[in-house]
Amino acid sequence: MKQLKWYFALSMCLFASIATAQPLQPVEYVNPLMGTQSLFSLSNGNTYPAISRPWGMNFWTPQTGKMGDGWAYVYTADKIRGFKQTHQPSPWMNDYGQFAIMPVTGSLVFDQNKRASWFSHKAETVSPDYYSVYLADYDVTTEITATERAAQFRFTFPKSDSSFLVIDAFDKGSYVKILPNEKRIIGYTTKNSGGVPANFKNYFVLEFDQPFTLAYTWHDSVLVKNQLEMKADHAGAVVGFKTLKGQKINLKVASSFISEEQALLNLQREVGKESFDQTRQASRKIWNETLGKVKVEGGTDEQLRTFYSCLYRTVCFPQKHYEYDANNKIVHYSPYNGEVLPGYMYAGTGFWDTFRALYPLLNLLYPSINKEMQEGLINDFKEGGFLPEWSSPGFRNVMVGNNSASVVSDAYMKGLRGYDINKLYEALLHGANNEGPLDAVGRKGVSYYNELGYVPYDVKINENAARTLEYAYDDFTIWQLAKALNRPKEEIALYEKRMLNYRNLFDPETKLMRGKNKDGKFQAPFNPLKWGDAFTEGNSWHYSWSVFHDIQGLINLMGGANTFVNMLDSVFVMPPLFDDSYYGFPIHEIREMQIMNMGQYAHGNQPIQHMPYLYNYAGQPWKTQYWVREVMNRMYKPTPDGYCGDEDNGQTSAWYVFSAMGFYPVCPGTDQYVLGTPLFKKMTLQLENGKQLTIQAPANSASNKYVREIKWNGIINPNTYLKHGDLMKGGSLQFSMQATPDKKRGTDKKTFPYSYSSN
Repeated sequence: MKQLKWYFALSMCLFASIATAQPLQPVEYVNPLMGTQSLFSLSNGNTYPAISRPWGMNFWTPQTGKMGDGWAYVYTADKIRGFKQTHQPSPWMNDYGQFAIMPVTGSLVFDQNKRASWFSHKAETVSPDYYSVYLADYDVTTEITATERAAQFRFTFPKSDSSFLVIDAFDKGSYVKILPNEKRIIGYTTKNSGGVPANFKNYFVLEFDQPFTLAYTWHDSVLVKNQLEMKADHAGAVVGFKTLKGQKINLKVASSFISEEQALLNLQREVGKESFDQTRQASRKIWNETLGKVKVEGGTDEQLRTFYSCLYRTVCFPQKHYEYDANNKIVHYSPYNGEVLPGYMYAGTGFWDTFRALYPLLNLLYPSINKEMQEGLINDFKEGGFLPEWSSPGFRNVMVGNNSASVVSDAYMKGLRGYDINKLYEALLHGANNEGPLDAVGRKGVSYYNELGYVPYDVKINENAARTLEYAYDDFTIWQLAKALNRPKEEIALYEKRMLNYRNLFDPETKLMRGKNKDGKFQAPFNPLKWGDAFTEGNSWHYSWSVFHDIQGLINLMGGANTFVNMLDSVFVMPPLFDDSYYGFPIHEIREMQIMNMGQYAHGNQPIQHMPYLYNYAGQPWKTQYWVREVMNRMYKPTPDGYCGDEDNGQTSAWYVFSAMGFYPVCPGTDQYVLGTPLFKKMTLQLENGKQLTIQAPANSASNKYVREIKWNGIINPNTYLKHGDLMKGGSLQFSMQATPDKKRGTDKKTFPYSYSSN
């Protein structure tokens, strides 16, 4: 009986603790290690844990890779070489303005290989607002928390008269100066991977809370004991302390692209006299506010963790590239002309990726941030002569297209105002009609495109078919903006004509897009499974759907809805065969498609990510619902191998965030979202205008993935799309879910999403 009473009492205690347990805060669901188990040959995200603030100018990350290696942090690594300030948007773009800090004990070592310490993920804590790890070789625990332009470190040392902190300003030209009386180190790094002027520097300042027992500088592999200042190709510093067991040494650090004085100002303004815990608490509050714009209910723990981990990635890039001067005015160092100028600037994104869903997500959830980004684009144009298509931090010569047009147009069409849209429109016209200083700026092959209606295959311009398709869509977005701005009729008509250039590459024999020679004949021989060549990181089966603005026109070219649906179906049922002869080896995007067991569907890269939603345009929305749920379930996990390809600055994450809501922006530049299937029973969006949008699907489950009925504010909505303007007014979106497809809903052409040829 006593045992029974004891068991009953224990059970009641457990029940009470469960009943009173508080739900996790949004930041607690985030796993910044999602996507970090990646290699050059196979990407599971190609991410690193960014300890930061949303859109912060500086991120901090543990560095497992060698200095200069784009794969800064890889989950399978077993040693940490330092804790690096980073601005890296992707391993393929690499980093700029980086420097590192590393604690060591015992022997004074500063070389990146010699100072590396074993660590375990079991002794590692990772959150957007906080990082902690135990460095086994030194018996030191390192903790980090960050602001937008500064950070705090807390090192817990063992008992030792040989405790050190190493500062590594990296190679390619760096400088350090130790100021013992001020317990301070200043310096700069010039390390970069391109996209900067000759005078580029990232100035840094470090302030310690304890005096140094020794202070040395070093360069390359040489320790210099009698010199507190060092300028060299590869400069660094070492400061020492005598520590007791468990003694904590606190370090505050900030940087600036403008000057040493501005770095100190950033430190004083953003950290000042705050304790480590105060900064961490403030950071957590900001992360919860930012991620808390979306409240998710009624999903599994894994789904919640995946959702918020993805949402975290969508608010990392592009980074703020501006600072506040002594008069609290917004200023920036220009990566285009090397001057310090007034106004906003952001850096670290590729529009080829992010125009698709990342920027539309900003327009829905964070429009005030995108307004700053639009103002930054104006400054990009004024200072660089063109809008960037890939910025890191300035112009970078990768990818194709002129998709800044989409980013600018979509923001305005979604209601953003209060900036010089006419200057941005001028920038769009300039970019659409000129080749830039780099192949990936402006429009490579623009004279051919404007004259022939396509970029030819045989004029030595790579990825010509992809360029043509993207230019045509970009012309649509210019056409949309031109109408909204009441531009001259002949100008509007010109872009209306050019946006139909996609038709010039449609091959009626294969019903796919195909490269075309200058003489008007299709390129031959043609293998639609050939990656690259006429296309960008994909093949014709991936790119043929890149007619975002006129899916009905594509349906007409293919011979009607039935043929179109059969072609869509074929993507998923074909074997994952490929021709890699253009590259000479299977690039990682090829391998990622091959291993996912979804045929030719290559979700790990961007060109095809909208394709599952296209069934809505042909009267079979239930197939969209099936495949979207399959992709969400099978290709995203809140784990180190959780993505199915490059995460790419929030784009692949934004796909998941939108898809989990139940809709997706197939055609940015319009006010429509195309419907899919919601993942959760309930989502609540707190919009910036004070309105609230609730998305409810109470019968939602793993089996109930099909939509039977949709109501908007209690009224049945028969359409397979939603309007942005309606959602921004707030209200209730209700999905009735079931386990079998409803093959009647969404079959009437009147309910289809926007296509130019249907309007």
